[in-house]
Amino acid sequence: MTNLATLLTDSAWVHGDRTAVRDGNSALTYARLDDLSARAAALLRDRGVRPGDRVAVIMPNVLHFPVVYYAVLRLGAVVVPMNPLLKAGEIAFTLRDSGARTLLASPMAATEAAEASAATGTDFLVVEPAGFDALLDRTEPLPGVADARGSDLAVILYTSGTTGTPKGAELTHRNLLGNTATVVQTLFHVTPGDVLFGGLPLFHAFGQTCGLNAAVAAGATLTLLTRFDPAAALETIRRDAVTVLLGVPTMYAALLHAELPDGFDAPRLRLAVSGGASLPVEVLHGFEKRFGVDVLEGYGLSETSPVAAFNPPHRPRKPGSIGLPVRGVELRLVRTDGTTAGPGEIGEIAIRGENVMAGYHNRPQATAEAIRDGWFHTGDLARVDEDGYHFIVDRTKDLIIRGGCNVYPREIEEVLYAHPAVAEAAVVGIPDRLLGEEVAAVVVLRADARATAPEIRDHVKAEVAAYKYPRVVTFAEALPKGPTGKILKREIVVARAPAPVESRAGS
Repeated sequence: MTNLATLLTDSAWVHGDRTAVRDGNSALTYARLDDLSARAAALLRDRGVRPGDRVAVIMPNVLHFPVVYYAVLRLGAVVVPMNPLLKAGEIAFTLRDSGARTLLASPMAATEAAEASAATGTDFLVVEPAGFDALLDRTEPLPGVADARGSDLAVILYTSGTTGTPKGAELTHRNLLGNTATVVQTLFHVTPGDVLFGGLPLFHAFGQTCGLNAAVAAGATLTLLTRFDPAAALETIRRDAVTVLLGVPTMYAALLHAELPDGFDAPRLRLAVSGGASLPVEVLHGFEKRFGVDVLEGYGLSETSPVAAFNPPHRPRKPGSIGLPVRGVELRLVRTDGTTAGPGEIGEIAIRGENVMAGYHNRPQATAEAIRDGWFHTGDLARVDEDGYHFIVDRTKDLIIRGGCNVYPREIEEVLYAHPAVAEAAVVGIPDRLLGEEVAAVVVLRADARATAPEIRDHVKAEVAAYKYPRVVTFAEALPKGPTGKILKREIVVARAPAPVESRAGS
């Protein structure tokens, strides 16, 4: 049996009385989660859902997300998770593109979801907790779990559309089962006594595999946070005795600069994991010093289920590195001519292994462009050292070419984060008539800090080659972020006007 839903049924058999998922003061045991998902599966069957059908789920991190997630899988159907902040037109696009038969939405997303379902003729159901539970309690649970082959689709994850309209990454049961087992057994070493922090969106690959599926596979507890807020996150870590913290760099930066509540303590916190984007080394060291726990950085994409590389806990850690390829995965760095780059050289990361998606849904050309000779080409640039550890340099699309010289924004951002007044920073290229592109930095200052644009510029100028430092420095109250907290450079607009003489965060 290779159905991903067996993670839940197996843990319910062994750990029925243990808490599976918690949301504040509410919780579900494994036995209750298993029962509710079996009843939800029967409800979906009665609404016409059959094996292979797509079922869209548009919900935040609440107790009912895992209920409906595993219910869809139990039927042998395919989960299509969506961001609950999407508007009706965006939801309608995903419904049409995926061919979803049914849409399940939380109350917070119900208005936009209803409009989208009406426009597409999709069956629609609001998952309002009290009413939905009452409906499930009147429904006989579906016995068993549908058989599935490893190559059958389990989830379609829609990418953020950086290069155009969103594309659906098709992940199979084998993809997700294998990646989850790798996370539990060889990376995080999750046990039933662990409590995983569930602040990453469950509709995203990172939150799904490393949070939900890893916790359920191990019989551990996932404690949810509907919307990330540093004060709420600290309270969750303390109250629920979190042992494994999962986050993206902006979360770690926010926790690093947040005021700790009186008497804050996290004695059981044993591991912090960062992914989704490169973690500035200054933030990594600052967080470790403040919270007394190692931060291990990894790397992956929606298309790779997502984990492809990680700093293994049993080997020397290299801050700033994404580590080594994980079990069942190969990485190679590809030069522009298609040959493999050597140690110290920069090349595009290509990935091959059990975690690589089946393809992009209904996009054979995009699939053929991304997966060549069995290797998924990521668009991320990296170098590898003599020990096999990989270091992200940047996205190929983020690369700045200034006067014919390559400037990697990640390198400049690391220097910016080392400035004591800087809370967040992003480096982008802006058009320049003479040079083609100029280097620009957008900086968010710490709440208690002051800095001028020349000060920031001179700080970077002293640390990097003359062609690399940002000639344009602007200040912002916040940087645009995606659902996981990843900084969205494509939404950053920098005017070429001179930077202000002085700026204060929040002014």
